[in-house]
This record gives sequence, C-alpha cells and structure tokens, in this order.
Amino acid sequence: MKTIAITIDETTLRLLDELAVSSPQRKSRSALVRTAIRGFAEQQRRRKTEADEDRILRANRKRLAREAKALVAEQALP
Repeated sequence: MKTIAITIDETTLRLLDELAVSSPQRKSRSALVRTAIRGFAEQQRRRKTEADEDRILRANRKRLAREAKALVAEQALP
C-alpha cells in the first residue's frame, strides 16, 4: 500500500472519526476512506454502464420493437 496525504475539513473529519468508532469492526480512518472510494468508483462504473446501455437501447429502439413483435407473433402460432 502507498501512503498519501489529503486535506479534509473538520466536519468531514469528525464524521470519519464517528464512523470509525461506531463501525462494527472498529475500522481505521484509512480503511473507511478506502471502502468509500471503492464504493464510489463502483457506483460511477455502474452509472456509466447504465448510460451506455440506455444510449444503445434508444438508438436501436425501433429495430428491437420489430424483433420483439416478430417473436411474440411467432410464439403465438399454433
């Protein structure tokens, strides 16, 4: 692991310390910050993936609707 220095305001530092004390496993500040950064990064990746998928679906909406309609009609055949 690497050691880095960050600047943090007093309010956020107090919150971080409260979380460290109240954490079930009594995590260190560093562990809490690592966990928060990982969670934030995963959330951002998910948002990007969802936005990409939404863009693809919108771009292909008409074709997908035609294909779905054809599949439903095919399944409805006796």
